[in-house]
Amino acid sequence: MSAIAVRDLTVAYNGKAVLDGVDLVVSAGEMVAVIGPNGSGKTTLLRAIAGTIPIRSGETRVGGTVTAGLSRREAARLIAMVPQDPVIPGGMSCFEYVLLGRTAYVGYLGTESVADRRRALEALERLGAAGFADRPIDRLSGGERQRVVLARALAQDSAALLLDEPTTALDIGHQQTVLELVDGIRREHGIAVLAAFHDLTLAAQYADRMVLLIDGEVVVDGSPATVLRAESLALFSGARATVIEGPDGLPIVVPLRRQTAASKAEPTP
Repeated sequence: MSAIAVRDLTVAYNGKAVLDGVDLVVSAGEMVAVIGPNGSGKTTLLRAIAGTIPIRSGETRVGGTVTAGLSRREAARLIAMVPQDPVIPGGMSCFEYVLLGRTAYVGYLGTESVADRRRALEALERLGAAGFADRPIDRLSGGERQRVVLARALAQDSAALLLDEPTTALDIGHQQTVLELVDGIRREHGIAVLAAFHDLTLAAQYADRMVLLIDGEVVVDGSPATVLRAESLALFSGARATVIEGPDGLPIVVPLRRQTAASKAEPTP
């Protein structure tokens, strides 16, 4: 079953196509990494699926439901999105912030139930952030705040999870913690995960498939080993890199210096 389905999607800003005829499918329980150079359309793709920006043509569905035109409440039951730069309200505790993830399940004139509050606390605990529950979220470090933002998304219990650079501002230990958690949850609960990454090696560690976007078009869609090839990496603003096989058989991207130390050395007088 396809939890996320994108068909012939085109999105334009000021008359210029940012996404052009994109087709993409993410099955329930699958994690797909979207990669590409800056400006390739990764964030736009996530926002179009979430229904937060207008599309020129094509269609996006989550769980069989067309996302365009959904109310925020309806969309929140289907899709949880962690943006790269989330809006952080001042003075709100981390627990209150995560509890906002349950808003779609609360009646219009109702309040959060005991079960909703428990779900919010569980999400914080799973991210190792329960100790932040009473702290103002705007007082946290970038890495701590990122974990709380992800906890709010998990508390939504949605069918699809969209992540825009989910490991930004996290050290390597917390990068692994967050992605291991997402990996376990998507396998356990059958959540479709679509995530935009800059770190290609990290993406290859956790994604079942990778999609390379160049100028708003899908250039390659396949396994990490299929996508992460020298010819594909050269499309990243002329990047010089090689790909080696790691001890687990997954690809590792190694950047290469454009100049050797010898060529940079100043000539002797």
